[in-house]
Amino acid sequence: MIIHNLGYPRIGSRRELKKASESYWAGKITINALQEAARNIRLQNWELQKQSGIDWIPCNDFSFYDQVLDASLMAGAIPQRYRALKEKLPETGLLFAMARGYQQDGYDITAMEMTKWFDTNYHYIVPEFTANQQFGLFSRKVITEYLEARREHYNAKPVLLGPVSFLLLGKEKEAGFHRISLIGNLLPVYLEVLQQLVTAGADVVQFDEPCLSLHLTAEELQAITGTYRQIHAAFPHLHILLASYFECYGKNLPAVLELPVQTLHLDLVRCPSQLDDILQTNIADSPLHLSLGVVDGRNIWKNDYEKSLQLISKAVRALGKNRVAIAPSCSLLHVPCDLDAETDIPAEILNWMAFAKQKLQEIKALRDI
Repeated sequence: MIIHNLGYPRIGSRRELKKASESYWAGKITINALQEAARNIRLQNWELQKQSGIDWIPCNDFSFYDQVLDASLMAGAIPQRYRALKEKLPETGLLFAMARGYQQDGYDITAMEMTKWFDTNYHYIVPEFTANQQFGLFSRKVITEYLEARREHYNAKPVLLGPVSFLLLGKEKEAGFHRISLIGNLLPVYLEVLQQLVTAGADVVQFDEPCLSLHLTAEELQAITGTYRQIHAAFPHLHILLASYFECYGKNLPAVLELPVQTLHLDLVRCPSQLDDILQTNIADSPLHLSLGVVDGRNIWKNDYEKSLQLISKAVRALGKNRVAIAPSCSLLHVPCDLDAETDIPAEILNWMAFAKQKLQEIKALRDI
């Protein structure tokens, strides 16, 4: 069985990103020093996952701020008030200006709104949309980081926030339209990014569409269906892993099961019952693979192996090992990096715990048992 990870903590095992970012904001280090600190974190994360036996190692899961703001920059969804800074600042400086505001050099530009990432303790910068908004590829971060991973010989799986969730996580800044109507303008940017990734050698891409855990309207579901049909038509040989998490697919499940994707990820920590729901359909007669999110990506406790193995065994009996992958329930972004670095926690309590590094080991153990 394939084992993979949806994302890894980006702060660094010693909080290197926090320290470097704050030093950059304070003017104590250069943008080049900040970028070097970020690169070292990515390389350490990739190597750790490789050593842990992970088959598909995520890239573009790193961010200086958050994955939604990164998607805004990728798509050129830069509010008008920041346009004067596009030529003035490097890309990372523009990202920080959008997230934190910019009050220098005669400018007084307010930050974009921040809100919670679903029901987690993480936040994201809310995209801003206007009627008939046009998009264009601005940030090539996802391509650059994939090429970086390839140069270092890692089997990298690019991770993209899906275009429908990107729109739904934003807000309209004008009256008289719904942001989902912009999907036709946005999708060409994603197709351009995919073309560059495929040209660079990518054969598996993870699309995160966490909004599939929400109650979607018929128009929103139609956008999902149309989007992934167009992606499949443009790249029929690309392996698309579609991931949602934090809840079941719910009433969206029938539409999701009809999508032309190769692997569907299930959060079986938050919603273990959805595996039975899916296995009761005609999935056994389809080519769809399932990614089983059985290791909790949001808490610090050891995995319940018996419960996880029951779910894995049920899927394997129905589909066979070749159509089942094992993963955390969601990105490991939400947990600390490494329990081995803790020196002040009593041994008895340490024995109950698992951080990101240890959760990778649990995923491998579940495959190898």
